[in-house]
Amino acid sequence: MSPANGRLSKYFHPCLDEVAHRKVGRIHLPVAPLCNIHCNYCERRLGCANEHRPGTAAKVISPVEAVEVAERALSADPRNRVIGIAGPGDPLANEATFETLKRVRDKFSDITRCVCTNGLYLPQNVSRLKALGVQHLTITMNAVDAEIGARVHPFVRIGELINRGLDGIKLLQKNQQLGLKEAARNGMIIKINSVIIPEVNMLHLPEVAKKVKELGAHIMNLMPLIPLGRFKNLRPPTCEELRDIREECEKYMPQFRACIQCSADAIGVPGESRSVNSCSINPNADTLVSLSSN
Repeated sequence: MSPANGRLSKYFHPCLDEVAHRKVGRIHLPVAPLCNIHCNYCERRLGCANEHRPGTAAKVISPVEAVEVAERALSADPRNRVIGIAGPGDPLANEATFETLKRVRDKFSDITRCVCTNGLYLPQNVSRLKALGVQHLTITMNAVDAEIGARVHPFVRIGELINRGLDGIKLLQKNQQLGLKEAARNGMIIKINSVIIPEVNMLHLPEVAKKVKELGAHIMNLMPLIPLGRFKNLRPPTCEELRDIREECEKYMPQFRACIQCSADAIGVPGESRSVNSCSINPNADTLVSLSSN
């Protein structure tokens, strides 16, 4: 049953549930600047007030500042009920993530906590996240085939060691799948984010949906490519392509259709914002609408 037909919020999280998306606010705390993989569509930026997309934030803040930001946001709007760490790098590559989660747990014990990650460091950190009260986890997985994945992620970094090409992507995909399975075993609610890159992985995404379903994921979020970085000359999917690939993937995994591809420091109810360069489901109709910043 769709949200338009009155479905109650299943996950009470605005990034996993289309009802909560319009009723519940999230507080993204940008404490994690370091990243451990390279994505060919990514341009991480700080200090740009006009950019509101993944990998961006006005500035990186400390764990102490993060608690202060959360306290102000919670006081300003009681609908803000989720605190998350989504970057601007990979949260699990930053020790500040864990310090912030501990401070948030101790200060705001009744607030939902979530983390977004590429999954490279996930297997060794699931128990740590669980101990810190993380209930919701988002993993970005763009391929389960190594050759396709290597076109998206040219290298990964484990500590000081850089793994390039097929060796790197195989390590990333192995850890993503091990971490996903372990997180599901530990009772976390797991969303899979996948970027739709028409010339690279679009037709492969149903295979991703099949695999993550087997491993215990709960919902999938297909996001249109924002042409940046090495993929700046590639096109995003059309709204029709987005609709069609979501319908195909929905044969295996429930689809979240309201994502606005927000920044690492976004605060508030996402359903009250408008996204740039994306398509979304109109909550009152089963049709796709193009959204703009106007």
